Amino acid sequence: MSNLKKIELPPQGLKTLFGVRDQNIKYLETLLDVNIGARGNEILVDGDPNDIRTVEQILTDFAELFEEGNTFSDKELRDAFKQIAEDRAYSLKDYFTKSRFNPSGKKQVAPKTANQRKYIEAMTKNDLTFGIGPAGTGKSFLAVAMAVNALFQKQVSRIILTRPAVEAGERLGFLPGDLQDKVDPYLRPLYDALFDLVDNERVTKMLEKRIIEIAPLAFMRGRTLSDAFIILDEAQNTTGEQMKMFLTRIGFGSKAVVTGDKTQIDLPRGQKSGLKEAEMILSDIEGIEFIQFNDRDVVRHKLVQMIVRAYESHTEKTENENEYRRGQNS
Repeated sequence: MSNLKKIELPPQGLKTLFGVRDQNIKYLETLLDVNIGARGNEILVDGDPNDIRTVEQILTDFAELFEEGNTFSDKELRDAFKQIAEDRAYSLKDYFTKSRFNPSGKKQVAPKTANQRKYIEAMTKNDLTFGIGPAGTGKSFLAVAMAVNALFQKQVSRIILTRPAVEAGERLGFLPGDLQDKVDPYLRPLYDALFDLVDNERVTKMLEKRIIEIAPLAFMRGRTLSDAFIILDEAQNTTGEQMKMFLTRIGFGSKAVVTGDKTQIDLPRGQKSGLKEAEMILSDIEGIEFIQFNDRDVVRHKLVQMIVRAYESHTEKTENENEYRRGQNS
């Protein structure tokens, strides 16, 4: 049995760390090649030496944070453990002192995966960030959270949220109701994120005053968007021309975030996605960062993760079969 340096925790701290039925420590053991136990207030661990050092750092940070009066939920600890296992340069202190923020005072936001944390860091650092990956990875929600945070911190004076209304095409004019009625179904996910983060009455007032603007992508043409946090959602459904139009709207004092899922393109057959094109053209430009999400970042129901993985596997198999047929026919 390889002992860690002695780290003594009060009984309540030990109870918090281990969680109900020791579920927190058991989860940590599934992430790292270690076995963890307790003898009195002393925690013991054996296993892979590198993983033992990681656990030691986790326990040291936990002891210091607990002593400072920090509180921890079981879910928060497990989310932190997962990110540390994926990125050993990250620490428990980082998770509880740097990564979490409360945009408007209503709801605390924290990354649940290492890629979500990198996404938040990229949006903080860069004027243009792309978040690319499957549904349920938090791309849109975290972008809206960062936009709300920037607005309430007075880093920008307005938020602009947009997405292409591909399903309606040029037929918006034939739909019943006024303009807002026509575009609302396509923008509803952005509304949902806003109302989750900010009190309803406050959001309504900011929409009325156009401090927050939500509109289809077509409405961005010809404008210069300065001193704003701009989010283009569902960008896989932009054409190359639309993407270029959007990116050239960015003005002084603005940040822009582009989100999309390259496996969910609804454009007509043969039309190239502006998101795919932008990734090829802009990936080497300083000040622009692309964050790639995968099925491990899905934070919805566990079935969603399995569904995403199954579809990715099917797509890969189909592409391999098509490539083989092309080789046979050439």
